[in-house]
Amino acid sequence: MAQEDRAKKPKKKKGTISQIRKIFQFTYAEDKALPWLLLGAILVPTAVAVTVCFIFHVGWLSWILFVLLGIMVGLLLATMTLTRRSDRVGYAKMEGRPGAAAAVLGNISRAGFRFPQDPVWIDAKTKDAIWRGTGRTGVYLVGEGDYARVTKAMRREEEKIRRITQGSDIPIYMISVGQGPKQVPLNKLQREVIRKKARMTSDELAILNERLITLQKRQSALGMPKGIDPTKVHVSRKAMRGR
Repeated sequence: MAQEDRAKKPKKKKGTISQIRKIFQFTYAEDKALPWLLLGAILVPTAVAVTVCFIFHVGWLSWILFVLLGIMVGLLLATMTLTRRSDRVGYAKMEGRPGAAAAVLGNISRAGFRFPQDPVWIDAKTKDAIWRGTGRTGVYLVGEGDYARVTKAMRREEEKIRRITQGSDIPIYMISVGQGPKQVPLNKLQREVIRKKARMTSDELAILNERLITLQKRQSALGMPKGIDPTKVHVSRKAMRGR
C-alpha cells in the first residue's frame, strides 16, 4: 500500500504541472503580456522582502525566511494572475457562441445551484435559447440571443413556473446574456446568479426541483418542437378526421 501511495504522488504532481502548462499555453496564445505579468508578480514580493532585510539589517536566518516568504507570496500572486487572465481569454473566446451561457452556468460550484445543460426553449431559426436553473435563491431563466425575442420567450416560461409556485414568494430572475444595455456580459453571469439572497431551505428547493422536472416532462410529452408557442399552433381539421 505504501509503495502504491508513493507511486501515485509523483503522477498527481506531474498532472498539476502539466495542467498549469496547458493553461499558460492557452492564455499566452491570446495574451502575449502574460509572461511579463507573471514574472512581475513573483519578483515584486521577493524584491520587497530583500529590501526589508537590507533596511532592518536582519540576521541570516531572517534573510532566508523573508526571502522564502516573498517567493511564496509571489507564486500565489502569479497563480491568481494566471487564473484571472485565462478566465478573461476563455470568456472572450466563448462570447457570442451558442451554448456559452450553459457552459458558464454549469461551472457554478456552490451547493444548491442546479443548471441543466439542455435548454427549456430554443428557436431553431435564430438559435435563441433559454436555460432554467434553480438555487436556494430562487428560479433563474437565462436567455441567450436577441434581447427582445428572448425576453418575450422568458415571459412565457415565467408564466408556466408561476402556475406551479402559486402561493409562494419564490422569486424568478430573468437574465439576458449579451453586450446590450439591459444584458449581462458572459464574464459577469456567474456573479449575477450567485449574489442573490437565499429564500428557500434545502427541502423547499428539492420540492421545487421535482415540480420543475414534472413540468418539463409534461412539455416534452406534448411533442411540440422547441421554440414553438403551443397557443399559436394551427391544427388541421382534416388531419384530425384522418383525411
